[in-house]
Amino acid sequence: MNVEVFDSVFDALADTPAEAANLTARADLLLGIRERVKSWNVPQDQAAKRLGLTRPRLNDLLRGKLDKFSLDALVNVATAAGFKLHIQLEDAA
Repeated sequence: MNVEVFDSVFDALADTPAEAANLTARADLLLGIRERVKSWNVPQDQAAKRLGLTRPRLNDLLRGKLDKFSLDALVNVATAAGFKLHIQLEDAA
């Protein structure tokens, strides 16, 4: 039996390093936004309005449905949540 080892779950799921990077960035944003929304301690209707989302869309985000959000959409939601975004690049080697 041949066992493969990956640096992250996204490396295992993705077909390319670019796709894995996109999944990682989206997951990081989604988790940060979800924690911010939970910290508000407000009903979902209020949180959705604050973020410019519908309640069902916010529910998708809170349930971690990563496949339903593009990187661009998550950047917009993160900004609405009060985050200031920075992109940090590291050598892959």
